[in-house]
Amino acid sequence: MSDISRDTMLLTTPFHSRVEAMCDLNDWGNWMGYTTPNAYFDVELEYFAVRSTTGVFDLSPMNKYRVTGPDAQRYLDRLITRDVSKIGINRVGYAIWCDDNGQIMDDGTIFRLGEQDYRICSYQRADDWLAWNKLGFDVTIDNESEAVAGLAVQGPTSCTVLTLLGCTDLNQLKPFGIAHYTFEGQPLMVSRTGFTGDLGYEVWVPPETAEALWDQLFELGRDYLIKPIGSYALELARIEAGFLQANVDFMPAEEVVRVGRTRSPFELGLGWLVDFSKPLFNGRSALLKEQANGSRYRFAMLDVEGNKPAEHSFILKGDKQVGTVTSAAWCPTAKANIAYAQIEMPHGAVGDELVAEIYYQRELHWTRLLAPCKVIDAPIFKSPKRWQTPAPPH
Repeated sequence: MSDISRDTMLLTTPFHSRVEAMCDLNDWGNWMGYTTPNAYFDVELEYFAVRSTTGVFDLSPMNKYRVTGPDAQRYLDRLITRDVSKIGINRVGYAIWCDDNGQIMDDGTIFRLGEQDYRICSYQRADDWLAWNKLGFDVTIDNESEAVAGLAVQGPTSCTVLTLLGCTDLNQLKPFGIAHYTFEGQPLMVSRTGFTGDLGYEVWVPPETAEALWDQLFELGRDYLIKPIGSYALELARIEAGFLQANVDFMPAEEVVRVGRTRSPFELGLGWLVDFSKPLFNGRSALLKEQANGSRYRFAMLDVEGNKPAEHSFILKGDKQVGTVTSAAWCPTAKANIAYAQIEMPHGAVGDELVAEIYYQRELHWTRLLAPCKVIDAPIFKSPKRWQTPAPPH
């Protein structure tokens, strides 16, 4: 059981003693009930660790559910929109799941650990929802969130550092693959996954070996300029790489109280994760209807003129407001001002020219800026190292 901080009453992760010792800025946030660092020493330098060397992020607050039993695959196929049978053993698949109205409840990753053995990693807690959906299936669901500690080890030198740790032949692991090792006499699982769009891995261990893992990683990675990173640096990296974030780019359907605030997979550009060849899954009928009749919104990635991030901006077409920005950042490696927006149909097609109505404050003075922007078809930042196998040595 995780300790409870007397000052914040938030849970702490198995890495907290090491995280706290390195958090020079003492800048903390709340991630799903856990106290986690927003920044350790400098947001931009932490970001550049991911892009130039190795950045380490504590993933432990992720919700982790083990799904086993004779009907595990059938259960997950009923639960999520993609075809689970296409996820091989020791492979990871990105997935979304919807309510009966075809509105996204959450996204996450599905780890296939055996023939009928899976782990769901999700941002939102889903104990009740997973239990309700198991009716009629011979399946066991265990919340193992506190039984598994995790670190994201991301960046060009991440493979080298983990190889020094004892992860032999890790450079041969393909994207979304899983490898198994032993550390301190306990199992250590490495997946070639991450939220940065660069070469990177996620490392999963029992909590009792968490501190030793942190210590050895930072000792072995010292010559490779390994650094811890907080949520602000990760946010920069994920926007640059084109990844969506729950409660930022979409509201989980189970949490909203206002009609029309949720989004479907098609409205978030995730239609490629919907497999209608499956006979039944949550939201299938509603999504078929939407596919036939059209969506309300379109997800758009915008290249915004200038260097003022379009956070919380309105998007205009002429004099008409047609959308709102959900995520925005000036992305240092891509050297681009990127924004994600929800655009009312039929606007927002690739190539569409729009205007971001940006407000920013400098020295107590607010300025209104109308910045031209253009809908682009893919993230500007694309690291070849993310897909390269063998992973490049550094």
